[in-house]
This record gives sequence, structure tokens and C-alpha cells, in this order.
Amino acid sequence: MRSLIKSFIKFLSYLLFLLPRSFVRWIGGSIGFLWVDFFRVRRDVIFGNLDIAFPDWTTEKKHQVGRESVYNMGRGFFEFFTVPHLNQQWLQNHVVFEGEENLQKALEKGKGILGLSLHLGNGDLGSSAIVMKGQPVTIITKVFKNQFFNDLWFSFRGAQGVHYIDAHGDKTSFDILKALKRKEIVVFVLDQFMGKPYGIATKFFGKKTGTAYGLSLFAMRTKAPVVPIYTYEGEDQKMHVVFEPEIPVEDLVTDDKDASTLAMTQRFNDKIEEIVKKHPEQWMWVHRRWKDFE
Repeated sequence: MRSLIKSFIKFLSYLLFLLPRSFVRWIGGSIGFLWVDFFRVRRDVIFGNLDIAFPDWTTEKKHQVGRESVYNMGRGFFEFFTVPHLNQQWLQNHVVFEGEENLQKALEKGKGILGLSLHLGNGDLGSSAIVMKGQPVTIITKVFKNQFFNDLWFSFRGAQGVHYIDAHGDKTSFDILKALKRKEIVVFVLDQFMGKPYGIATKFFGKKTGTAYGLSLFAMRTKAPVVPIYTYEGEDQKMHVVFEPEIPVEDLVTDDKDASTLAMTQRFNDKIEEIVKKHPEQWMWVHRRWKDFE
């Protein structure tokens, strides 16, 4: 049965790649429409989050942005399955890189790069595109308990050579340091709620929440530059992969490690908030970002 499932998904993957990208995104958007408009799944979370982030918006605008964000999730999900078949022609036709000078400037420091990212656009396609351009990428992520599903999922995510490190593995710190030593981009996705012991109390859109502080610890320990990296779908119907200028953090490092960690994590949160405000319809409003942090 498992081999049948795997064969079917691989066939679906190849079929989706053969279809025009616009049609694949239409299919995904249609699934998103069913999810949020027909079955009305998690609408309370989506619109509740938008109430917190944009209290001055009209109800109509919140509903438009919230629904569009789910459509974009559907589009990204279906495009995800094309990752194993991406090639240089696809890269040339469908991807725009912004701020490559920021990436090169950070790489010249010779310490690798700590990437600050979020669930906006299509991170799996974006990271694959970066690797296809010749820059190694490692992403800190969670793994699934179901081994079959985990292996299948990461066989797609890593098909173009992106590496992954279990966020809570036995050798996580060691593997991160090794990746930085190899001059890779090590990506931390920091926009989801994280409680204790891995999270710290911060503010996001002005409201208290929990945010993982691991990136701050590695920034202080390694002195590697922290570069915001994310994707968004442009008006030109292409995926834009963005490298923003390095985030300065030296001014936040003091003898009080806890205070430095908090200040740095808050600065990262502020940057993520800034990015979300640029493309609110492409962020993952379905996530319960503002859980109680105790």
C-alpha cells in the first residue's frame, strides 16, 4: 500500500510539473477556496489574527486578505510537489532574485549566514531555487512522528539538495555549527508560536506571544550575519526570492545574556512583522500565533 501511495504521488508530481505554473496555482487556489469558503475551516483563527494585527482595517478588507492567504497556501501546496522536477529553465522563467548583493556581502564575512525567514510565499520552492543557483541551504525544521510520511515529505523538500536539521534533535547545535563552517545559509523560520522551554516572551504586532530564541543564541555565539530571506509572488506572476540587508545585532550584545537574547529576538520579530505588512495576503494567518505564553 505504501509503495502504491508513493508511486501515485510521484506520478502526480511529474504531472503537475508538466502543467503550466499558472494552472497549477489555479488548482491550488481552488482547493484553498473550498477550504476557507465552503468548509469554512479555521476562519475564526484567521480573522481573529487579522483583528489583532490590523485593528483599523475594515471587516471587508480583513476577509479579503484572510481568504486570499488561504488561497495562496493552496497554491503553494500544489507547487511544492513540483520541486523534484525543477530545472534551470524553470528557474529562468519563473524566479526573480532580489538583493543578491546583500547575500554576497554577508558571505564575504566567511562565517556562513543565519537566515531569518517566515511562512510567506513558497519557502520550499525558494530554498530550492537558491540551491539551484549554487548556494547551499540548510533549514531548521520539525520532523514528523510517522516515519513513512516524514521520509516521503522530505524526499520532496530535499530533492534539489536543500538540507534539513531536526529542530529538537540530539545533535542540532553541532549540525548547525558544521553547516555554518561550510559557509551555508542556515535558515530559522521564526514566525510561529513557541512556548517554553524553547520560546521567550516577545511582542508581535503589539501583542504578547512566544518566539523561539535559538537564532539569537547562534547569532551571539558565532557572530555570523543574520540575513532576512523570504519569497513572495509578484505582480509579474513570478516567485521573488528576497535577500534583505543584514540585521545589525552587535548593539544588543551585553554582559546580560538573557536581556541580549530578548532584545535580539524582539528585533527579529519586528523584522518579520515588517515583511508581513508588505505582503499580508501571502502570510499564514491560519496559524495560532498569539497563544498564551506562560
